[in-house]
Parts: sequence; structure tokens; C-alpha cells
Amino acid sequence: MRVLKDDIRRRILAAAGEQFGRKGYSKTSMREIAGAVGVGVGNIYNYFAGKDELFREVVRPVLHAMEAMLQEHHGIRGEDVMSMRSEKYLKTCIDEYVSLIDTHRDLLEILLFRAQGSSLERFRESYTDRSTELVKAWFAAMKKKYPNINTSVSDFIIHLHTVWMFTLFEELLMHAVPRGEMESILHDYILFEIQGWRAIIRV
Repeated sequence: MRVLKDDIRRRILAAAGEQFGRKGYSKTSMREIAGAVGVGVGNIYNYFAGKDELFREVVRPVLHAMEAMLQEHHGIRGEDVMSMRSEKYLKTCIDEYVSLIDTHRDLLEILLFRAQGSSLERFRESYTDRSTELVKAWFAAMKKKYPNINTSVSDFIIHLHTVWMFTLFEELLMHAVPRGEMESILHDYILFEIQGWRAIIRV
């Protein structure tokens, strides 16, 4: 029985992902999802409290990946600021961005372009606000470790750093940039970004 329930849940998530991907959150109905799965609408509510919870569960893998990326750079596992001087740091950042888009391209498109009407409609803004606060805290920690670096950076510049990241993702997705070309673009973009931060922070 448990296997059957898990199978139905997976089918609901797959059908919901397809519908959200094609029509977006606001234009997708629970009835359409139920029809695609071949179950009654009421049966979906045995697995998910409502459409919003179902939407969040569909995009959960990319939400986790985005959170891990944020924490890896500026949160609980934040890199040392001096690592920005290494080639390894550059390669790690490129690999991270490529992997995010390679692994979660469809879910990223749903999250960034088709979440209107859901509780994740303002995901970019809330993520950017949290990122800004984490970077400020990270700067403070790095200043204690390296008193000579410059961390007098305005909140607006820190905010723009994340805005540009989302713009980059959106453009790569909208233009369906192939993997090989994407790696080259990300190399140049991240090199530009790292060199800019190094000049500001003076590392």
C-alpha cells in the first residue's frame, strides 16, 4: 500500500510540474492535474494541502540547491575571503552555476518565470534580501579576521550582486544557451565579478 501511495504522489508531482511548466501557477487548476494523473481532485488533497503546497513541493529541489549555494558562499559554510584569489575558487563557482542550471533547468524556469500567484512569487526579492544580510554578516566576520580589507560596501551594491545573478540565470534560460557556450559565458561573468569584488575589498 505504501508503494502505491508513493507512486501516486510521484505521479501527482510529475503532472503538476508539467502543468506548471506549460501554464504557470496561476493558470493551472488542481482539476487539470488530477485529470492528468487519472485520480479525483479530492485524492490530491490526501497528499497536499492545496495548490500552493503542491507547487512548493514541485520546485523544492531547486529551492534547496539555491539555499545550499547561498550558505556555501556567505552563510554557515562561507568561504574565506582570501580564496577569491585562487583559480580553484573561480572553477568552483563556474561548476556550481553550470550544475544548478544543468540539474534544475525546468524547475528554475518554473520558479523564476511561472510562480505568479504562488507564495514563491517574490522568491527573487526575498532571496536577494536574505543574501544581502548574509553578505554583510560575512563581511563583518572577514573584517575581524583580516582588519586591512575594505568592507565599507553599501547595501545597494551588495543587493545588486544578487540581482545580477538572477538576471544572468534568466537570460541563460530564456535564450536556451547550450552547455558549452554557457560555461564560457559563466567563466567571463564570474571572472568579471570576482575581479570587481577583489578591487573593492582590496584582497
